[in-house]
Amino acid sequence: MPPISGEWQQALSEEFQKPYYKELYQRVVKEYHTTRVYPPAEDIFNAFHLTPLHEVKVVILGQDPYINEGQAHGLCFSVKKPEAPPPSLVNIYQELHDDLGCEIPKSGDLTKWAKQGVLLLNTVLTVRAHESMSHRGIGWEKFTDAVIKQVNKEDRPIVFLLWGAPAGRKSEMLDNPKHLILKAPHPSPLSAYRGFFGCRHFSRANAFLEEHGVQPVDWQIND
Repeated sequence: MPPISGEWQQALSEEFQKPYYKELYQRVVKEYHTTRVYPPAEDIFNAFHLTPLHEVKVVILGQDPYINEGQAHGLCFSVKKPEAPPPSLVNIYQELHDDLGCEIPKSGDLTKWAKQGVLLLNTVLTVRAHESMSHRGIGWEKFTDAVIKQVNKEDRPIVFLLWGAPAGRKSEMLDNPKHLILKAPHPSPLSAYRGFFGCRHFSRANAFLEEHGVQPVDWQIND
């Protein structure tokens, strides 16, 4: 696994020294050498490389990476070009269209969001090919909880978009009154109609940022 550098390395330096992380590192390295794992090793920490801690203005939490070849690249819900947007991302785009009038793109690459300060964080950062949640419980959750706690400490307004029950439970560690926490059902086809559609999280996030003098996010993804 390539190291995290810069601000994130400093913020998480104590985490890297803990026994669980050392065990996680060894386990993941072995997995990459013995089976097919996504995303590519060099992309595991893309969310951190693209969105420095001081630039984070919105956090979106996913679960684990996509399990098919050519999709996962270290950003939750995002897929590399030329892959078509998966079903959950299709529903995210539909909500963006209904909420802000964004055109629905053919591209599923959300790098543009990450470069604007949207931390696209999965709670588990690796997965075996075609085995959803196969790396759950090996230590990634402890690590990404530490990431969330670090963002929570930031002394400025940040929006947390928590979609689905697992993400929603992370609100228990978010106790900074400067932040805005928005919850909704997961955008997957199984649950989007239970309240993700119509949640207007994108316009609400931008309104909150603007109220606090922070540049809003340009959510439009271009092909």
